[in-house]
Amino acid sequence: MSSTHIDPRPEAAPARRHWTERIGIPRPLAWGFIGVLIFMIGDGVEAGYLSPYLLDQGVPGQRVALVFTVYGTTASIAAWFSGALSDLWGPRRVMWTGLAIWVSCHILFLTTALTTVDYRLILLTYGLRGFGYPLFAFGFLVWVAAATPQKRLGTAVGWFWFAFTGGLPTLGSLVASGLVPWIGAYSTLWVALGLIVIGGLIALLLVREPTGHRRLAPEGERPISTLLGSLSILWRRPRIGVGAVVRTINTAPQFGFLVFLPVFFTETVGFALEEWLRLLTVMFATNIVFNLAFGVIGDRMGWRRTVAWCGGVGSAVSVLALYYVPVAAGPQYALAVLVAAFYGATLAGYVPLSALMPSLAPEHKGQAMAALNLGAGASVVAGPAIVAVFLEPLGVAGVMWIFAILYLVSAVMTVFLRLPGEESDGTAAPAADRVRATEATVPQRE
Repeated sequence: MSSTHIDPRPEAAPARRHWTERIGIPRPLAWGFIGVLIFMIGDGVEAGYLSPYLLDQGVPGQRVALVFTVYGTTASIAAWFSGALSDLWGPRRVMWTGLAIWVSCHILFLTTALTTVDYRLILLTYGLRGFGYPLFAFGFLVWVAAATPQKRLGTAVGWFWFAFTGGLPTLGSLVASGLVPWIGAYSTLWVALGLIVIGGLIALLLVREPTGHRRLAPEGERPISTLLGSLSILWRRPRIGVGAVVRTINTAPQFGFLVFLPVFFTETVGFALEEWLRLLTVMFATNIVFNLAFGVIGDRMGWRRTVAWCGGVGSAVSVLALYYVPVAAGPQYALAVLVAAFYGATLAGYVPLSALMPSLAPEHKGQAMAALNLGAGASVVAGPAIVAVFLEPLGVAGVMWIFAILYLVSAVMTVFLRLPGEESDGTAAPAADRVRATEATVPQRE
């Protein structure tokens, strides 16, 4: 007679995931997201009042504009370097560099440039400080892209953009609105420094995940080749180049809007300046929430499909609504709030691009992120440039149609952004298949 052996040992219960994992934040990187949020609050404190403060100190308007132009230029360069140097040094060292630059230049800005109102020192110290926040924040974004499992990467980058935009400009401006009337504009800038230090140290001292401590480029690759590769990848990997163009289109209209929409909504539609500013607040607050939502949706619906339909097509529709609804309805504030929120939401549809790009070049994630950040920097220039060229001959309606067409073009361009393992008919492969396909192309490290 045979007997059946019964193993008396109970089956091991599946390990419970930490609450951060359940909401899509990689547990080893959790403190980094908190650090980035606090850091970007500090960086955003000045956003709403530094320009008028410099004007009050006697700096002419044209010179103030040049200060911010130089700052934007250095920030754009640093955005590219954040990926290139992460390949070379590792993301953590890049973040330390960004923190050191921000703190040292801001101290000089406060103690020498502003106290003497020396324009050359203001231009130098504030301009150089522009290298700081992209190296820190986007260095962490590269760390997230390199260390997060593929099937949860979209949600993780959604949390990154939630922290980034939650700090700059949203909570940063809120902090300033409370502190400036209480302690003054100059003292508030010192508070910003404290927030930067606290956020930076939280991220750098409490995140122990090992991927960010080492270079991301393959061993033996020369430093010059690594840095140049962050540019040459645009044509070595044409899909990366296409992705950089899509990223440029993503926020070019956003920066262009800041040039002419204040006049359109106040003089043409008939809102007060305060009402326009509240519309802008609604737009960015909605964007913050949907940055996270579209990260999650991208992991389920497919990154490329989310960028194409929710980002490209959605933004094309919302841009036209942002113009035609107020023109047709007049100064109906509730409708204007709805269309502003609609644009802020669709703008977030591009969030999965931050997961898609490094997955297109898994052996050179830093270079791919450098290309993505280069596109982000280019959008700062492209949007206002389109407005400068076309606003006078075509008017507001013509510029809005140009932006809508560009969004549709970006949706079509996503056809070329296919991951390894995607179906030939363009549908996204299941997440597990994408992971296996990527793992097959990446040399495994010990």
